Amino acid sequence: MNNTAKILWTSDNKETAMNMICLYAHNAKLKGWIGNVQILIWGASQGLVAKDKEVQEKIKQMIADGVEVIACKKCAEDLGVENELKSCDMQVYYTGELLSSWVKSGESIISV
Repeated sequence: MNNTAKILWTSDNKETAMNMICLYAHNAKLKGWIGNVQILIWGASQGLVAKDKEVQEKIKQMIADGVEVIACKKCAEDLGVENELKSCDMQVYYTGELLSSWVKSGESIISV
């Protein structure tokens, strides 16, 4: 059985971010529902993270608790938010190959 939750976060909707992505990802890790939780932040979601302090703090908490949070560097460069994302302690790198490996794995990807 797979023990990794892969979440592709593209929405800039704060309610969805806080009440689905962050809520589920954080609880899945903390409560041991899933051993490894990965969130890939891509596109418009990066703008939300860059401008919203509450979302930034939640991401920092999740990372501290073992959730792996990764942001697409190309998107960050295009949106001019790379520094803001890095200040949240997340990994920022080119992620096309990562997402492709997720797709090729055949495992489930939660996309929001």
